[in-house]
Amino acid sequence: MSDAVSALAGAAYEGFCTVADAGLVGMVTIRGDLGAAKVKAAVTRACAVAVPGQGEIVTAKARRLAWMSPDELLLFCGPDEAQSLTGALSDALIGQHALVANVSDARVVLRVTGRSSREVLAKLTPADVSPEALRPGQMRRTRLQQVPAAFHMPDETSFEVIAFRSVAEYVFKLLSNAAKPGGEVGLFAPAG
Repeated sequence: MSDAVSALAGAAYEGFCTVADAGLVGMVTIRGDLGAAKVKAAVTRACAVAVPGQGEIVTAKARRLAWMSPDELLLFCGPDEAQSLTGALSDALIGQHALVANVSDARVVLRVTGRSSREVLAKLTPADVSPEALRPGQMRRTRLQQVPAAFHMPDETSFEVIAFRSVAEYVFKLLSNAAKPGGEVGLFAPAG
């Protein structure tokens, strides 16, 4: 069996913001009736993270659980624990109409950091990334140019962008181009 490798091999770009490969990240998709008390309880127990509300992402220690749609959650965890968590979640959801899949190898996570990180994303997505519309603790599932993507803000000056592995290089180049020095347009006045 081969060792897992990051789709972007640690690539990084330094512009007016930094764009960087987050490396290996464990990701588990959970599909089911998120309104069902048994499903919520089973997910919370197995993940050790509370089920987020609509459009939210909840963090507990090294894990994050994101609301992706009315019937889908995405668990972020260590790459070495994704498979065991997939099994634990599957076991916890026995008897419920649910699906659990380890999607770690199918996705990539990139980080955009810097005081003008909102501006980088605003150039590429139709989603409103203004401070009034998006703040830490919220998740957006949308697109970057012509590819599906999701993102959230771990803090006020950074984004984590999730995309399919098959378009990892394209998304990295999109973000890097949007962060080129001299390309600042002052959409949002950076704090501080």
